[in-house]
Parts: sequence; C-alpha cells; structure tokens
Amino acid sequence: MVDINKNQIYEATIEGFTSEGLGVCRINGRAVFVKGALPGETWRLRIVKAGKTAVYARGETCLGASPERTEPGCPLFGRCGGCGLMHMSYREELKMKLARVNDAFRRIGGLQIEASEIIPADAILRYRNKSVYNISEGNGVPVFGFYRSGSHDVVSAQGCPLQSETADAAAAAVCAWMKSHKISAYNDKSGKGAVRHVFVRSARDGSAVCCVVSAEGFGKHTAFLVSALREACPELTGIVLCINKTRGNTMLAGDFYTLWGNAELRDVLCGFDFLLSPQSFFQINPVQAEKLYDLAVGFAMPDSGGTILDLYCGAGTISLCLARRAEKVIGAEIVPEAVENARENARLNGITNAEFLLGDAAEAAKNLADRGIHPDAVVVDPPRKGLSPEVIDEICRMAPERMVYVSCNPASLARDLKRFSEFGYAPSVGIAVDMFPRTT
Repeated sequence: MVDINKNQIYEATIEGFTSEGLGVCRINGRAVFVKGALPGETWRLRIVKAGKTAVYARGETCLGASPERTEPGCPLFGRCGGCGLMHMSYREELKMKLARVNDAFRRIGGLQIEASEIIPADAILRYRNKSVYNISEGNGVPVFGFYRSGSHDVVSAQGCPLQSETADAAAAAVCAWMKSHKISAYNDKSGKGAVRHVFVRSARDGSAVCCVVSAEGFGKHTAFLVSALREACPELTGIVLCINKTRGNTMLAGDFYTLWGNAELRDVLCGFDFLLSPQSFFQINPVQAEKLYDLAVGFAMPDSGGTILDLYCGAGTISLCLARRAEKVIGAEIVPEAVENARENARLNGITNAEFLLGDAAEAAKNLADRGIHPDAVVVDPPRKGLSPEVIDEICRMAPERMVYVSCNPASLARDLKRFSEFGYAPSVGIAVDMFPRTT
C-alpha cells in the first residue's frame, strides 16, 4: 500500500457520505474523508491530515459537481459547526438520512428490518423554537454564535437561518449590553469571566423567554440588561438569569432567578397547552414533533385503554397524547423541574389519568416492576446515548406487549434494539421523521 502524506494532491470520486456530513472516497486503498463533498462528485483534493486510523482531505477544485449540489444560502456555512447539509438538495438530504438509519440497523444491530420511509419537514428554515448561543469575545467585542466544527472557538451566528428572529435579536441585545457595560464573556479555559450562554425559547404564538447563563451576577447592571432585552424583543414574556459556576459543559446548571416576567413559557403541541421552564425538555421542531407523536401513540395504542409507561417523559408531551386513549399513563423523568412541569401540564389540560414520577428511568422501571405493574406498552424517548442495559432489563421484566422507541441517534437505537431482541422482542415497524432539516 502506497503511503498517503499531508499536502499530497489527488483526484478522486466521492463514493459515500458519513453521518457527520463528510464525503468519503478511497485513495491508495484507504478511506479519505472530505468536508463539503457530495457522493458522485469528482474532486482535486489536498491531504490535510494523514493519521494511522483516518485520512482527511480538503477539496481544492470540484471537477464534476453532483446534480444534488445547491448553494448553501448561509454565510456561516462551512465555518460553524451547525447545519452541515445546506450544500445538498433537501431530497438528497432525506435520502442520506434514511440510508444512515438503515445502515445502523444492519451494521450495528444486525437487524433485518429497515425504516420504510422518512417523513419530510414542512419548513426547512426558521423551524427551531429553542436557540442556545455560546458567548465569546472577538477582538475585545462580545459575540454570540456556535462552536467552529471540532473546536471551542465561537463563530458569530448572527442571522443564522435556522434560528428564530427573536432569538437572534435577544442574543444581539445581550452582546450590545455587555459591550456598553463592560461585562466580560466567560472563558472556558481559564474559568474566568461572566456571560456564558444566551438561551431563547419561543412559542407558536410568538411569545418567548430569554435565559442568560452567567458564572456570576451583574449587580447594578442587571436592570439595564432587562431594559435592553425588553426593548429589542417586545415579544418576551420572561427574562431569567442562570448562575452557573461549574467548569463542565452542562449549560443550565446552578440557580435560576426570574429577572422580569414569567420564567415559564406557555406553548401548544398536539392540541395541549404546556408550561415550560428553561430546564424542560421540549421538542425543538413542533410541527415535526406532532407527526412523530401521532406515530408513537398509534404504535403504542392500536386500541384504546390499557396502561402505558412513558420513560424519559420530559414535560409530559407524549404522556398527555397517550392519556387521550389510555386508561392510565405513568411518566418517569429525572429532571425535577420537568416533572413539576408535567404535573402542571396535566392539571392545565384536565388530564386525570396521568401520573408522573421523579427518578432515573431504570429505578422507576424497577420500582414499577417490583409493584407488579405490567404496562400494556412502554414508550421511551431517551437522550442520544440511548438506554442503559439496566433500563432494558427492567422494561423486559415488566413484559409489555408493545414497545415504542423514539430515538434521536440511529447508532444507539440499533444497539438497544439488538439488546431487546435477546429478550425475544423483534422490531416490526420503523419510520424516520426529519426533525432537524439541514443538519446531520
């Protein structure tokens, strides 16, 4: 095998695409990953990194573009670590995402089943109801944005086409206030500085809550922050300060203080009203979430009645949808504020057949199994890391007739489905829903 070295030039045709949005070609028998290249394209490439396990190249010249290539339409494309698929048609994006799911099923799970379809999004821009910006300083001026791919360098995200205009205006107002009042940005490396993040959640009616995350309070400058945000974003119904003194990457940690208005935001999903604290989990794309939840309810409950267990229930979104048809719904969630939101959301909507438990999913499932509760169906919607073996064991100990797995990570989903198969559960239907258009 001929060695590949840094700065060598090659011509190659892109044969595949990774889950991170990198084109893949083969040079001298080795897989080479190329940012921004699409399958079927021919490129003149420069090797930028040639390691023992992976080789990366930069596209110098496209010698033959794919018919699915499009203009990104975003000045940040290629610099920030956000939407990595704006250079391809939406049709090709859907095809790639469905292939990724089915590849994980085969390669990781060893499963015969394939996801039969992917449900496209109605809107592929401005669909996010939650924005989280990192705050940094560039040339001594506060900026808001996202991390550059593969680093903790913040790239300005003003005008990002996926975020709401309210979020954009709120983050800009915070940065302008910081500059005016000489408030510093937090430095990850030194652990010094103040403002870390700006978090904005918007409801369908246009109202929004802004949460400023800082390592310290602002004293006499706080009132000016509130005024700046209210002037820039009259649609705000609440402004919150989160004092996060930890050195980790957890954003919403520490103590929360309502600076003005109401810390909770009211939103509507699937015909239900929801009260959401900044810490509550809530689907980022509400239109697609309704399609997803309709599928989940239909799979969990082909007929009305019965008891349903909803693990990782968050603020109770799926639970309330299930409660329309179930005799009893039990939701479990580890975040105290989310559980309180779920209980309040049930009261708000007149739901009396839903119970919400605070605790780890494995612990909740074990306690229910110990009590002899055998739900007719179990619905899980875990974080990206998926389910622990303990959770799977306890679910199977309850022996539900049906299980519905809502996943945001095909790899962990496939791994967990393989584990479930060891207990005699076989997946019967798989459908993908594009929740985050233009992103990997």
